[in-house]
Amino acid sequence: MLEIKNVSKVYKDGTRALNNVSFTVQDGEFLVIIGLSGSGKSTLLRCINRLIEPTSGQIILDGTDITAATPTELRQIRRDIGMIFQQFNLVKRSSVMRNVMAGRLGYLNPWLSLLGIFPKEERERARRALETVGIPDKANNRADVLSGGQQQRVGIARALMQEPKLLLADEPVSALDPATSHSVLKYIEEINQASNVTILCSLHFLSLARTYATRIIALKDGIMMFDGGPDEINEKRFKEIYGEDAVRV
Repeated sequence: MLEIKNVSKVYKDGTRALNNVSFTVQDGEFLVIIGLSGSGKSTLLRCINRLIEPTSGQIILDGTDITAATPTELRQIRRDIGMIFQQFNLVKRSSVMRNVMAGRLGYLNPWLSLLGIFPKEERERARRALETVGIPDKANNRADVLSGGQQQRVGIARALMQEPKLLLADEPVSALDPATSHSVLKYIEEINQASNVTILCSLHFLSLARTYATRIIALKDGIMMFDGGPDEINEKRFKEIYGEDAVRV
């Protein structure tokens, strides 16, 4: 279980990205966070694994207070938290296999990993991850020759290498066309359903959120405006989240 307790984030320039946000996520949920750009979605996700330090509040995963963890403790905690990034965050000149293996670095000898020397069982684990996302034939390709959708699948496979309990997906389809967006989100949905991995995924579009989420949270200017089922966002709620002039997409 993930508990977000009164989390706020104020940047040095005075911008309040999150304002006293609280909610709980049960194991196995597919929670989608929606809102306009600048609403605090990415900040919230990055506070959970402390890529961004929250200003106040607590984030607790399975009874462990992430916000109070020492650097050594945080490295252990991050083993259980996978992350999929908006712009893929791949090493473009490296092979797909080496990018996927990067998800296992917390478990491997760092010096051998730096030299690209990985145990046979770990390479087999990486191949299985690539099979899960449908691109085992791309293992030896350079990452920069793949399409955007394929690169994001590499990002998913890399996250799977951690065998995470919790998977954070920060706008994973914002750089993709609609058809490819559905393809990528279906892979994330399959991981959620097959392995009971808890998903927190930020998205711009309500239509995608309603298709894949078991629950939706909405942020506006760092404030939580909604917490409920995908079908509970009526026209009034939609206007509160996205503004009076917004058109449903």
